[in-house]
Amino acid sequence: MPTPCVFCSIVDGTAPADVLHTWPDAIAIRPLNPVTPGHTLIIPTTHVADVGENPAVSAATMAHAAQLAAHLDAANIITSKGAAATQTITHLHLHLLPRHPDDGLPLPWTPQQQQHNP
Repeated sequence: MPTPCVFCSIVDGTAPADVLHTWPDAIAIRPLNPVTPGHTLIIPTTHVADVGENPAVSAATMAHAAQLAAHLDAANIITSKGAAATQTITHLHLHLLPRHPDDGLPLPWTPQQQQHNP
């Protein structure tokens, strides 16, 4: 018996979440372990495994992330496809990460990450 999708459970209201915003086709929640203040997950209500499975759903989800990012001075919007790319939940979700100068959050391809992993 397959394990239920945690994001599908959040979407259908059977799992708890701190819901920050809703649209007819997506929700925005606060993740359990935010990496920056304001870290938000944008999740489509339709189960789509990853960004490559359904381009229309992916595009709509990105539009919602862009709507939330519009008022920020700086942000990263990140998604992953597949385990090698660090995807751990197979339901499309975008991380909106508000950024601030010297926030110390390294990304894998930034000079800060190279300093932490020589």
